[in-house]
Amino acid sequence: MARKRTQKGVIPQTAPAKKSVAKASKKQAAAGTKKKSRRKKPGKQAARVTRWSAAEIEEAFRRFHEANPQPQGELNHVNPYTLLIAVVLSAQATDAGVNKATPALFALADTPEKMVALGEDRVRELVKTIGLYRTKAKNVILLSQKLIDEHAGTVPRTREALEALPGVGRKTANVVLNIAFGEATIAVDTHLFRIGNRTGLAPGKTPLDVELGLEQVVPDKYRRHAHHWLILHGRYICVARGPKCDRCLINEECKWPEKLPPGFSLAERIATSRSVMAREDKSFGRPAAAQAGA
Repeated sequence: MARKRTQKGVIPQTAPAKKSVAKASKKQAAAGTKKKSRRKKPGKQAARVTRWSAAEIEEAFRRFHEANPQPQGELNHVNPYTLLIAVVLSAQATDAGVNKATPALFALADTPEKMVALGEDRVRELVKTIGLYRTKAKNVILLSQKLIDEHAGTVPRTREALEALPGVGRKTANVVLNIAFGEATIAVDTHLFRIGNRTGLAPGKTPLDVELGLEQVVPDKYRRHAHHWLILHGRYICVARGPKCDRCLINEECKWPEKLPPGFSLAERIATSRSVMAREDKSFGRPAAAQAGA
């Protein structure tokens, strides 16, 4: 009888333990399922966008070239030094906002020597309409002094030397090398980063990934201006919200699963891109020339 009591005494003690283990295993299984579903989401998104063929890339940039053979950057400047300053000021700000502030600044200081003589307080006052203007004014003076001390007052022509200047990162260095010195660099800003990933042209997790991806796929003959074409396309056509797929001149090549079909002929879409890239018309109606003649 004692043995039976022992067995009966053991049973009530072990049953709850088994039940708690069962509950724990269910929770672990549920947690494991949740973790797996989270891990799978990025993979699904990455698989949705396919890469472009060489023929598609060639055709896309042929269209960009047809629309605007000699694209220009939108930051106003008068020499390599003022271009460098304008790009530094444009970080986390719009080109339009920078262009409103720099005419007065460059009228007073278009060389490093004049900028240092102007002083940080005066520079800060002139660029106060630009975001982060206090830090930027400080960097403008520091980089100007460094240009005087280490580069005889001239803008260096290497990425390493440019990136060593206060307030200058890889993107800024690439812009200066491209516009001021004609090098085939690709500066990845928010627009290029979005286009590279959205269209599948050069997907990447970081701006550097997209930059290196574009360098690999963009044909050599188009690389000098690829930076400008893609920035302007992202700024005015392939915008972050509500991209204007109906006006997109590379709609047929784009791999974005959510794109809408083109709403106009290729000739009309090229005309629209030519117009907005030339800063003639941002309304996305008829091209500016056609409106003027109406």
